[in-house]
Amino acid sequence: MPGFNALSYFQSRYQAKVTGIRQQNNWKLSGPGIVACNAEDRDRLENLFKQHRFAAVLNCAGNCALRACELDPELAWRTNVQGIENLLRVVSDKVRLVHLSIDLVFSGRGQGRGYQGYVESDVPDPVTVYGKTMVTAENLIIQQRPDACVLRISLPMGISFNGHAGAIDWIQSRFRNSKPATLYFDEIRTPTYTDCLNRLFHNMLANDLAGIFHAGGPRRLSLYEIAQIVNRIGGYDPELLMGCPRDDAGPVPPRAGNVAMNSQLLAKELGHNPFSSWPYDDRFVPTDRNWHRDRPIGENGSLEKLKMILYQNPLRESTND
Repeated sequence: MPGFNALSYFQSRYQAKVTGIRQQNNWKLSGPGIVACNAEDRDRLENLFKQHRFAAVLNCAGNCALRACELDPELAWRTNVQGIENLLRVVSDKVRLVHLSIDLVFSGRGQGRGYQGYVESDVPDPVTVYGKTMVTAENLIIQQRPDACVLRISLPMGISFNGHAGAIDWIQSRFRNSKPATLYFDEIRTPTYTDCLNRLFHNMLANDLAGIFHAGGPRRLSLYEIAQIVNRIGGYDPELLMGCPRDDAGPVPPRAGNVAMNSQLLAKELGHNPFSSWPYDDRFVPTDRNWHRDRPIGENGSLEKLKMILYQNPLRESTND
């Protein structure tokens, strides 16, 4: 999903100089500059690099479906690790490489709300197959391309091409179709607008910062709170939102806890904080577990309002281009 949004961002600035790849079986994702090429297909990938002679690579590839990865570890390995192995073989040391990893390389066990957040020196301890393969991918890049940049992101908030891939899309698609959605009280993330991520990617591709950096937003929210925000701003039926502790969700897939990241190192290196809070306004942040049920007179939620406040950053014109 962050790659889909980044492709539009970069194509609007560099037109035909930008190419995006997709899995070959994902035929619905098509358009100018989009090429069918599985990251694990080394020959196809190598030919693509020879053809276009890329100067920079933003690697957003990977399978982030927790349940699918848990039930089929070979699939997770093929997409999240073998794809990186192939990429490292075809990318020369003259190509700028920025790779996206995830906050789920951590377990979040035992971290309360007052915790200052994971920093880059904390040792990963993932609880899922997905997280474990992402750690392996990180290590491959750091070992073979120490000049590359690894950005650990959290939940990117923006539109997805199929209407289901992003956190907002999945949640609001349930509500829109009058289906219940169950989210967790104690899985804490640091979401970011894709508007902010796009500008960060642009910056990182243009500089030479190397190593691992945390790229989470300044606001910490539980998955349940995120669903509350979507429910109320979208004007959906509050009865459709369910909540529970993550341990009640069942053993597959296992859920992380408080994986909030501390991104001060990134801000220090850039000289500014690249992220607005998601959502940008404190008025849209839940104050209790029934917040989404409180609908003051004159406050009418709608899909249009959801798009304007949650899918895009209303402060984007005042952020760095």
